[in-house]
Amino acid sequence: QVQLVESGGGLAQPGGSLRLSCAASGFTFSGYALSWYRQGPGKERELVARITSTGVSTTYAGSIEGLFTISRDNAKNTVYLQMNSLKPEDTAIYYCNANGRRFGRPQNYWGQGTQVTVSS
Repeated sequence: QVQLVESGGGLAQPGGSLRLSCAASGFTFSGYALSWYRQGPGKERELVARITSTGVSTTYAGSIEGLFTISRDNAKNTVYLQMNSLKPEDTAIYYCNANGRRFGRPQNYWGQGTQVTVSS
């Protein structure tokens, strides 16, 4: 059974930091690109950051580039999102996503999300 379980969300002050984790199981983690998405109140879900299966290449949304860092540990089947200099507009539910192929068929998995609230 495929599972993506996010953790590390919570309340942070503006300018603070949080580190999100997403633990995966039930699929070949090292063969999948991993992404973090977020959905703020009244907003559509948007891509925050993406990392390739090998971890060599990363992509970031322009609004958080240089502030957030995505990384992965294939030995632990875990992807991380280090978020620094948080702003109130970063308040959202953050979702982990895995995208790849299984027996040649595209697969797309989602976690349940973790709430991040940035407020003083």
